[in-house]
Amino acid sequence: MPSGKFPVSTKAHMQFTDITSQAQQAVTDTAATDGVLYLFNPHTTAGLTINEGCDPDVQHDLLGVFRTIIPSSYPYRHGEGNSPSHMMATLTGSSLTVIFADGKLQLGTWQRIFFCEYDGPRSRQVNWKVIAG
Repeated sequence: MPSGKFPVSTKAHMQFTDITSQAQQAVTDTAATDGVLYLFNPHTTAGLTINEGCDPDVQHDLLGVFRTIIPSSYPYRHGEGNSPSHMMATLTGSSLTVIFADGKLQLGTWQRIFFCEYDGPRSRQVNWKVIAG
């Protein structure tokens, strides 16, 4: 089962970074034609999601809603000051599964894969594994 990692660098405290091309490259590099790509984010203050990638207002709105439903003023007990980032990471989750056929990710027309940074800017990584079949 081929596997690897790719880097993701973020420039803002909170941002969505399109990693679709890196995910597709992982599949391409394995030469597998059909199967499943697993993506895993090993960071507790960042997440992964699939959502619309054509209109950047969608990303802006998602981050705005996250800021609204996860208040910075809550009396968090975690002392590092990044508790809201942990909560947001729980909402988006740490892993994704994407099927591929004929060597291409089977995303919908508007779908893109995003690394969701909630405690940046940082240098991060995403782990991947391909199961062919």
